[in-house]
Amino acid sequence: MKYQRNIIITGGAGFIGSHVVRLMVQKYPQYRIINVDLLTYAGNLENVADVADAPNYVFRRADITDYPAMLALMEEFSVDGVIHLAAESHVDRSITDPFSFARTNVMGTLSLLQAALNTWKATPEGFSGKMFYHISTDEVYGALEMDSPMFTEKTPYSPHSPYSASKASSDHFVRAFHDTYGMPTVITNCSNNYGPNQFPEKLIPLVINNVINRKPIPVYGRGLNVRDWLYVKDHARAIDLIFHNAQPGESFNIGGCNEWRNIDIVKLIISLVDSRLGRPEGADDDLITYVTDRAGHDLRYAIDATHLTSKLGWKPSLQFRQGISETIDWYLDNKDWMDRITAGEYKNYYSRMYGDK
Repeated sequence: MKYQRNIIITGGAGFIGSHVVRLMVQKYPQYRIINVDLLTYAGNLENVADVADAPNYVFRRADITDYPAMLALMEEFSVDGVIHLAAESHVDRSITDPFSFARTNVMGTLSLLQAALNTWKATPEGFSGKMFYHISTDEVYGALEMDSPMFTEKTPYSPHSPYSASKASSDHFVRAFHDTYGMPTVITNCSNNYGPNQFPEKLIPLVINNVINRKPIPVYGRGLNVRDWLYVKDHARAIDLIFHNAQPGESFNIGGCNEWRNIDIVKLIISLVDSRLGRPEGADDDLITYVTDRAGHDLRYAIDATHLTSKLGWKPSLQFRQGISETIDWYLDNKDWMDRITAGEYKNYYSRMYGDK
């Protein structure tokens, strides 16, 4: 079958990527979707099991930093679109191992850009009908005071962690390829995502899992840091909209319009999980354990998504209380998924299939 478009989605077995893969495979049967993922600790093919047998879905286990492999994939599938989500994303891990973040987030992005550039320049139509879409983070903007205006697309970059520095660098490379070569690119900077299938090192699934199992819940400092929360399915809808409608060289902020202090989120989750498990609401508040604050912990992030809303008509479908309620229900209904993830059972499966990496 000849497909209208051939789109690589990197990191498609991860949290956000799996939701984008599922949306694109199901919504666009006329597109071939190539999921490229190395299946490191946070990548899990269970996340896309429901579309694994779709005729327009292809999976390739590959390292985005392997330029010859990326070039070969671009040529094999005549790729005309890249949606780049693959990244190391956990700030704590970046503090202990910044080299891995520089390798994956910077060199991996550069590898993909160069592979796309060389493939597309060699086609008769050149850049026509092509798009390289790079997903970034609000953390590249630095931190806000409690009374400061929200981040806009014009906010200067001021990264404070190795993670955000690596993402800022990758953003700069994407813009440089647009400005230098005329390559069609778009960048989006999103706020904190939450929802089904999130790896349990992140705050929300960690708290849910620890409440279920009555384990201590670590909270940095006094839990007063503020984040804007974006439901992952709303993010996937935004990515779809932007990929199809943005002009080359544009940037958009994607935010959930849901600013919450960490401690308030933790207490809300405890209350909701306790209620669903038949425990008195808030019975497990004593699980909260205040720990030494993270080095360079940014006080507040807040995204102004006005540009996206006014230009393309996107807005979040869920407010946080509804979204977190649905998220908790998903984790309770899929407790076996969480148990397998935390036990690392899927790693053994991948080792047998693909070898250790």
